[in-house]
Order: sequence, then structure tokens, then C-alpha cells
Amino acid sequence: MAIARLARQAKRSYGFCAKLTAVVILGLSFIVVWSVFASPSTSVTIQRESFDNIGEPVTGNTKVSHPKTQNDNRKKIDEGNLSRNTKDKVKSDLGGSDTKKVNGSDSKSPSNHNHASEKKHGAAKEKNEKHKENKPEVTRKGNQGSEESEDEDAEKGNEEEEQEVVDGQEGELKDDEAETEGDLGESDQEPEDRIEPKDTGKKFKRKGPLFDPNARYSWKLCRARSKYNYIPCIDIESGVGRQQGYRHRERSCPKAPPLCVVPLPPSGYRPPVHWPESNSKILYKNVAHPKLAAFIKKHDWLVAAGEFLTFPQNHSELNGGVIHYLESIEEMVPDIEWGKNIHVVLEIGCTYASLGASLLEKNVITLSLGLKDDLVDLAQVALERGFPTVVSPFGNRRLPFPSGVFDAIHCGGCSRSWHSKDGKLLLEMNRILRPGGYFILSSKHDNIEEEEAMSSLTASICWNILAHKTDEVSEVGVKIYQKPESNDIFELRRRKNPPLCKENENPDAAWYVPMTTCLHTVPTSIEQRGAEWPEEWPKRLESFPEWLSNDKEKLIADTNHWKAIVEKSYLTGIGIDWSSVRNVMDMKAIYGGFAAAVSQQKVWVMNVIPVHAPDTLPIIFERGLVGVYHDWCESFGTYPRSYDLLHADHLFSRLKNRCKEPVAIVVEMDRILRPGGWAIIREKVIIMNPLEEILKSLQWEIRMSYSHGDEGILCARKTIWRP
Repeated sequence: MAIARLARQAKRSYGFCAKLTAVVILGLSFIVVWSVFASPSTSVTIQRESFDNIGEPVTGNTKVSHPKTQNDNRKKIDEGNLSRNTKDKVKSDLGGSDTKKVNGSDSKSPSNHNHASEKKHGAAKEKNEKHKENKPEVTRKGNQGSEESEDEDAEKGNEEEEQEVVDGQEGELKDDEAETEGDLGESDQEPEDRIEPKDTGKKFKRKGPLFDPNARYSWKLCRARSKYNYIPCIDIESGVGRQQGYRHRERSCPKAPPLCVVPLPPSGYRPPVHWPESNSKILYKNVAHPKLAAFIKKHDWLVAAGEFLTFPQNHSELNGGVIHYLESIEEMVPDIEWGKNIHVVLEIGCTYASLGASLLEKNVITLSLGLKDDLVDLAQVALERGFPTVVSPFGNRRLPFPSGVFDAIHCGGCSRSWHSKDGKLLLEMNRILRPGGYFILSSKHDNIEEEEAMSSLTASICWNILAHKTDEVSEVGVKIYQKPESNDIFELRRRKNPPLCKENENPDAAWYVPMTTCLHTVPTSIEQRGAEWPEEWPKRLESFPEWLSNDKEKLIADTNHWKAIVEKSYLTGIGIDWSSVRNVMDMKAIYGGFAAAVSQQKVWVMNVIPVHAPDTLPIIFERGLVGVYHDWCESFGTYPRSYDLLHADHLFSRLKNRCKEPVAIVVEMDRILRPGGWAIIREKVIIMNPLEEILKSLQWEIRMSYSHGDEGILCARKTIWRP
């Protein structure tokens, strides 16, 4: 009634004053109500300027590590363990005179937390609980209350637009592209051929530091189904109901990288047997697995003897031994001269575990492809013995190798249906096999139907069968095929199936790229990679074919650069016991200079080319070394505790605008490095300072930290500690 009366009055001559009075009253009422019910935290909207203050909800009694303390510790000089000669070596390494040095192994003990109960894979709430369980608790200076959830972080992160990484070029990250003083500025220049990185959607640009200097981390154990053998992007963490296996058919990483530490084997862990003794025996407890125990009972080439797992020389999975088997292959095809004509070999699966050991004696480096369905974990046994191995599914996507790089591919005791899926698997072998290279297939049981299908498929891709013979001693049927060295033979096919690939299809694109059912043409010009067979080993390491003429000076400079650093600093200047080092990884290899520099040591090096970096992996293979493509925003395809030494040269600064959780890279290093293993990190000081605190939170020993200007080098050692 009052409103109606007011409306009637508004029609009178003084209606304007009534209207104005009503508006004022309503406005004042709204202000009073808003001030009473609105909280101060929601009265102002603040736009985030960085992503460095986002963390998980934490307890109120968690302490904060202040950067001031960290910087003060850096200024202390402990000369008790570094001799003057050692200091001079590291000083010359960084190319400076006024330096800061820290040497010590003090570590801050992180808080232990009780594990949350394991959740089933299903509802969104359960997924969030599972994810929080695998993340460390983080407290940052100035935090009040709980932080946003991970999904909110991702949404806000996507609002910050990053300069796109196109064909390996990292936008305009000028500050992050400065190398260590004295390092090669030309090393990361963009080559012509590029790889295609996985499309990860809209990217972000990190405005703050890579690692939050105010953060303090408290770690928890991973609670995956595979437990102490957890491979995040290959193993299935959980599932609904019963599953036949615990591994994905294809590489499939968690939505967010795991931020938890992998536990040690329940029976304990001891430092591995040193090379070359590890060739004949390893510690059983380090690789113990229920299915491995059952496998040992059925095979006599590996024997459980007390605390060791031994590999008797007079026993083999082949009758007559592996040496006889390799010699019989050379007799069938004399052009296969192990160690001379053939130096880089890919072994599909780890069925013939002694093959790599026997070929190593002939100066052949064999990279074993441990398949995801190898539940016996023979790939882990190979790594423990000290042989190059990488774990990868082999189904519908290309393997993480460039085209035409393997001198030979061997599949022993092979039970794969190469003709299935329109021959995709064999066409993938054709892609990565060098022109004129050999595909060696051996099996004890021949299936007539599969043999006919295989013969039809190899004929359609113009492979020449050089030998088909059953060895009387080993009782193994061996087939040896050779890939063509010219394109003329493709035109002679009656049926153009499979067809030739389109010219714009990059044969070197391998990261998350599906396999194709087409044939790539063979390079014929001497200016093209693969047109000529490489030199014999070891000349191959230092020779430069015609197609590398434009990069010859860079290669020579890179080789000399790392040779000087390794000889003057790494071997004698930073306290590493190289007698305990066998499996080495260069996490950001460029031309393989570091691997070439340590080639005289009793080690092998896995050269990793990040997918965002220039594609130099073909050069590494051409030099007679091995490596893979990888995106360090994801977990690497290997077992926990695989490597003795990790080398990272300006890796973190290059990933600043790619990885939403840079801390996950450090966690992955902790996963793949063995207790007692070493890490050499060369990085900017602004990144090195908080990185050192993260390593200390993981109870790593900081053996040496050295800086000059904006650049620094750090040598750390992983301990056996687990939360």
C-alpha cells in the first residue's frame, strides 16, 4: 500500500523530489547491508601477478624457510674439503675469479606426515584427495588460510598467455638463454629440421621466479599400485575393479605430475655392484619382484645365489651361447661386422638379456627397449647390470627416436605380430632403421600364417631378405632383412601399398605422434642425413659427414668445451667417485659433447633432447651415441633408481615457461637417481639458490656449490632417506 501511495504521489508536481528521495534511501540501504555481510577478504578483487604463491593447504605449525638465511649460508666459505687446486679447477670451469663457494652436506629435515587413506579412482572428490596425497605440503611466507585448489590454479594459469614454443624456439626468453660464462652461445642455435612437440594446449608465462624462494617442502611417499617400481606415465595408479595389468597400453601421464617420493624396496636397498663386476652379478634385493622370482625358476641363465642374482657365462637363453649366435649371424651376412660396420643397435624387448653384454665386448652399444608389458621387469635387471635401457609402450605411437639412426634392430625370441595393424609396427622399424640397415628377427617357433603375412609385408616395403636359416646349435630360426638404400625400387612395386609418405610429413617427429602406414623416401643426396654410412667406431665419434658441414665448427667447439670441463673439473675437481658411476644421463644434451668427453670412462650416457629444444638427436646418433626425445614436464620412461649420475646444464631455466610444476622435475630426478648417486647442475644463481633448498628438503647432500656472477655449478648426492 505504501508503494502504491508513493506511486500516486509521484504523479503530482512534486513527484521528482519523491523519486530522488527513494533512490537515495535505497542506495544507503544497499551500502549498509553490503558493509555488514561482506568480509574484508572478498571486498576487493586482486589479479594475480605470478603463480609462485599458489600452494596446497597446509597445517598451521609448518615453518617457513626464509631466503635471507639461505643467502647468508651461501656467503659462508668452507675450505675444509676443497683444496686450492680444486677451487682453481672449478673457477676455470666457470671462467671467473671472484667467486662464492659453499661445501657441505647439511640438510633440513622435513616434517613427516601420516599417509591419507588410499582412494579409489572414480568420483572427482576422490581424485582430488588422491592428488593431494601425492603432493608435498608447501608453506610460503605471508600465506593466510588455504590456497586455491589445483584446478583453480590451472584456470588462472591459463589466463596468463605465454609466447608459443614453435618448432623448438622458446619465444623471447632472453634472460633464460644466457649460458654459463665461457659456455657455447652457438650450441642452441636453431637447426633446419625440427621435431613436433606435444600440443599441451594454451600455455602460460611465469612472471615470478622459477622456484618460490620462500617455500618449504614436506614430502610424502607415493601410493601407487606398482609401489617401489613406480613409473608415473606408464603405470596405472588405480582403477575400478580388477585389471589384468598395471600398465597403460600407451604413455599416459597423470593430470598433474606426482610430487611424492618413491619408496625403497621393502627388503631394503644397497649400493649396486660396480661395473664391470655388475655384468656377472647384481644384488637381488635391488630388483626383487614376485614375477621375477617365478621367471628365475624357469630359466638357467640367471641364478639366485644368496644375496646376488648371477649370470653364468656358460649359461644362456640360447643353446650354444650368445657369442655363437652372434657369430652365426656374421656368417650368414658377412657385411655385418659387429663393432665396425655395426655400432648402434636397438634391441626390442629384453628377452636375450646377455645380447647387450656380448655385443659390448665387440664395441657395439645396444639400447634395449623395455616394453610396457614386460611384467617380469627384465628391463630393470638390465639397468642394474649397467646396460642402456629405456622403457616405452610400443603400440600406436612412434618411438622417441628420430628417423634412420639405428645401424641394426634385433628382436630375439620375438612373438610380435608385425603384420597386424596394417603393418604399423614394422613400418615404425623401417622409419628408425638407417638406409641399408639390418632387421634381425629370431624365433624358435615358426607360424606358417604369420610367416606368410610377414613375407608379404616385407616385400611391399622393399626389404631384401638376406638370410633365412635355422642354426643347428642354437635351434633358433633367424631371418635377416635389409632396408633399401635408394628410392628407385619403390617405383617398381606392382601395388603401391603402403603408399609413400607426403613430402610435408616430418619423419623425425616422434613425441606423441601416431604411427603411420606410409613409407618415407630414402635420402640420396650427400647433403642429406642418412645418404652415407657413418665411419667405423671410434672414428665415428669425431668425424663429420657432408650433411654436418654447416655445423662442423659448432660440433668441434662443443666437443672441446666439454672435454676441458670434464678433464679439469668433473673428473678430479668436485669429489665424484667415478668408479661407482656406470649409468649416466645428460638431461639436456645438445651435440653429445658431454657424452663424448666421458666416453673414455667406463660409463654409458643417455642423451636426452628436450622436445622444446633444437632437434640435434640425429647428430648424437651419427656420432655413435644413443639418446631419446623427452618432455621434462613429464616423467621419464625408466624405473626408479636407474642412474648413477645426472647432468643438467641450464635445464631448469629453459623450462621456466613450460612446466606448471617445476618442482616436479626435481622430484623426477630423485626418482630415477640411485641412493648414493650424483647430480651435477649448472644453472643461474637465481635458480640455484632455491633449488639447493629443495634438494636439502629431500635430504640430498650438497657436496659442492660454486658461483661466479649470475652463473653457478652445484654437485649433490642423493641419500637413502625416505619420509
